[in-house]
Amino acid sequence: GVSVSADTGAAPVAPGRLARLGFRDVATAQERVRMVATLAAPDADGGIDQLLGDLARSADPDAALAGVAALVEAADDAVDLLRTVAADVVLRTRLAAVCGASPALAEHLAAHPEHWHDLRAGRPTYGEQPLLAAGDATAPEAADVLRVAYRRRLLGVAASDLTGETPVAAVGAALADLADATLQAALDVAAARLPAQAAQARLAVIALGKSGGRELNYVSDVDVVFVHEPIGGTGDGGEDTASRAAAQLASTMMRVCSEHTGAGTVWPVDAALRPEGRAGPLSRTVSGHRGYYERWASSWEFQALLKARPAAGDRALGAAYLDAITPLVWQAGERPGFVAEVQSMRRKVVDHIPVEQVPRALKLGPGGLRDVEFAVQLLQLVHGRGDETLRGRSTLGALEALTRGGYVGRDDGAALARSYEFLRTVEHRLQLWALRRTQVLPDDDETPRRLGRALGHRSDPAAAFERDWAACTREVRRLHEKLFYRPLLAAVAALPGAELRLSTDAAKQRLAALGYVDSRSALGHLEALTAGLTRRAAIQRQLLPALLGWFAAGPDPDAALLAFRRVSDRLGTTHWYLRRLRDEGETAQLLARVLASSGYATDLLLGAPDSVALLGGGAELVPRPREVLLREMTSAAHRHADPGAGIEAVRAMRRRELCRVAVADVLGLLDVEAVGDALTDVTLATLTGALAVATQTVGAELREPVPIRIAVVAMGRLGGHEMGYASDADVMFVHVPVSGTAERASAEAAHAVAQEMRRILALPGDAPALELDAGLRPEGRQGPLVRTLASYSAYYARWSQPWETQALLRAEPLVGDTEVCQRFRAVIDPLRWPAAGLDAASETEIRRIKARVDAERLPRGADPSMHVKLGPGGLTDVEWTVQLLQLRHAHHVPGLRTTATLPALEAAVAAQLLDRTDADALGAAWRLAQRLRNQMMLARGRASDSLPRDPRDRAAVAYLLGKEIDEFEQVTDEWRRTARRARAVVERVFWT
Repeated sequence: GVSVSADTGAAPVAPGRLARLGFRDVATAQERVRMVATLAAPDADGGIDQLLGDLARSADPDAALAGVAALVEAADDAVDLLRTVAADVVLRTRLAAVCGASPALAEHLAAHPEHWHDLRAGRPTYGEQPLLAAGDATAPEAADVLRVAYRRRLLGVAASDLTGETPVAAVGAALADLADATLQAALDVAAARLPAQAAQARLAVIALGKSGGRELNYVSDVDVVFVHEPIGGTGDGGEDTASRAAAQLASTMMRVCSEHTGAGTVWPVDAALRPEGRAGPLSRTVSGHRGYYERWASSWEFQALLKARPAAGDRALGAAYLDAITPLVWQAGERPGFVAEVQSMRRKVVDHIPVEQVPRALKLGPGGLRDVEFAVQLLQLVHGRGDETLRGRSTLGALEALTRGGYVGRDDGAALARSYEFLRTVEHRLQLWALRRTQVLPDDDETPRRLGRALGHRSDPAAAFERDWAACTREVRRLHEKLFYRPLLAAVAALPGAELRLSTDAAKQRLAALGYVDSRSALGHLEALTAGLTRRAAIQRQLLPALLGWFAAGPDPDAALLAFRRVSDRLGTTHWYLRRLRDEGETAQLLARVLASSGYATDLLLGAPDSVALLGGGAELVPRPREVLLREMTSAAHRHADPGAGIEAVRAMRRRELCRVAVADVLGLLDVEAVGDALTDVTLATLTGALAVATQTVGAELREPVPIRIAVVAMGRLGGHEMGYASDADVMFVHVPVSGTAERASAEAAHAVAQEMRRILALPGDAPALELDAGLRPEGRQGPLVRTLASYSAYYARWSQPWETQALLRAEPLVGDTEVCQRFRAVIDPLRWPAAGLDAASETEIRRIKARVDAERLPRGADPSMHVKLGPGGLTDVEWTVQLLQLRHAHHVPGLRTTATLPALEAAVAAQLLDRTDADALGAAWRLAQRLRNQMMLARGRASDSLPRDPRDRAAVAYLLGKEIDEFEQVTDEWRRTARRARAVVERVFWT
């Protein structure tokens, strides 16, 4: 310890010890310790050691020691002070913390050393006591007395804050209360100086901004507006007289707060947020304020009024002002473009920060305080119209209410609150140092070190602070982007406030007006979704106003609402479903579009509701590569010892991938060719998985490995990579016996595998069944289901018909044994691409079959012009025309050796077999027909080749095609026009 002698003075403290305690200027520190110890009474010497320990824990030990030394030197009762410091741990801790964090407050203590008593435990906190005693306002030195009293009370707030006795929210509230008391005292001084004016007008001071929200900084402009009313008996020009008197009182009050004198200053009072800003009158009557806000106010002004509260002056008048203005605040969210305007304003704030300050702008920069405040205020203004629990003024209080009400996720709310408290604490520590208004971190070395120490870091405090700050700003920016730009905000804000809370009859009328046919059932769904006080119900109450409008934009709002209820019933208790709809991008809007337009996609979602997760981002809706699907489905098939479980896993994957493709298609993310490729890849992967399961099952029955190598040949649209949602899987089965296996045994095993594949894929379940159609095999349905490779070769060499050769144009052996696939391709290539081209007899036969198809296959009563497959210019016309060109020329035109229609068309143009105009006409008809078939399946959930007649189906198809629901006639006209052009080409190319 430091020994003290009355004769020789104090012994010095070792420099090494001071350095270890965190003092930077050791020599100066030694001198100050010696001076303090010299003044200490003999029985206080132990307190010096204890004081050094507390100083070492402060934000800046050197500044703390300097402050204490200055106080001891200035104090009349230095011995009493040091004795008390030695004995009172609370006083010692507070004194060290204040002097180490704020040389400005240490300077106040040195100027007014008697105020050290206020740092002791149990000293009065002043509470609601006025800053000026009765009668002091009339004294000439009243303004200086107020400034000293303000700093004295500020000292107590800072001491409680810096020692961790008061949380950051309570610190802001204490500072706001102190500001209220200061405004009232300044107004009393103004009234004492202007007694005549005080007799002519009642004046109320309304706090806005951080003061209004009771979350004030240590040094900040105090934002206010003034409201007045005349006092009776002011004469004929009473209103003008009162207005002038109020303006004089207000301006005098502002000067009392902002003037610099020998006693210091308080802070500027800023009235720029008043109506018309600095160009408007300083004070208005209640009716004057209301008239302005009703007619002229911008959205940002209502955002400012969110925190309005009476702070000083005539309390009854302040309450009358709030009664008049508050209803307007909670209607502001309904203004056209309100959400976009607030979002734009935040971007402009960031854009106007000097470039060099952006990375260190604690308040206005990205990830700063304003990001939190703007996000919270926007959520309040949108949702607070219908939920009065959200109408709090403080940021943290409002954030807590938003979290409690389900408007913000619990984790997000907690993270945002922690970040806001961190940023406010840093702002407080930054401003306390010199009691100057700043929200930009200086680009120096000392400030980060001091802030790091103030936050409790002792090892490399500057680096630790920079890490904490960087992590905080990243988190704030992430959450700001998530909450501030949430699509639901604009949708909910667009609804009139009255619609957020409707009576039963009013709700039915509103639902009917939106287009819900069965409003009673719709209301029942709403009640089931929103009943109760659970968090789930609270989030549904947020979602449904927007969802109802989005459902109503579709062709069948009733079905969409029912589907949403069914999905919610299955997923509502999961941790992610409602949170994702509320928080993440456009998920809710995308889900609404899917449910409102596609029965097929809706059924897939209901079969696997967790597929809603696919709506979380664009990457989730990109069809997955075939290689990935093959690997996953094969792995799933082999992973389960039970074949039943294996096929269920494969079918579940197929359902998920069908859902992915269908949803992407509904949302306009895929063109018709991409849809065909994706559906083909899903089907081929499913067949691969099913073949593995079927082989396992048959092997188990045989109690030995199946004695065959088998492949599945894709045919028709599957082989052409042109699958639609309603397409069956056209296939042929081919096998090669394992060496040494009897022909009959291998044939029976192959047949069993093929039959098992067909059975397990056709089982009923949550996903559409996949029918395997083997009707294109040799001899059609009369021939054996499976043949050996040698049998296929022999048949095609002797008995093949022209239609079978034509069918082989789309044969693609892709599933099963790779070598068998390659050998089968070698068998059929010479047949489908004959070296001599197509002979006249075969060409005549093909035309004869096509004529028969045209005459006999069209359903009875169907309108040919509305049939997109078999009608003139439809799919069959285009595909047979292309296939005829392939049979004629594929042997010497390699580009025609493709199973797909559109690439074959391009190859025909390149080989000058077809001119560009004709190819474009055929391609346009093919694409539109394929797309219409897909959209009809998506809309209704069942296949059709004819354009629909039912009004609801017509509306759904139009909606899926990106048109208004009443514009189906445009679709019909476009099809007829496109088909007519294609038919003209078919007449020239195919029939002549």
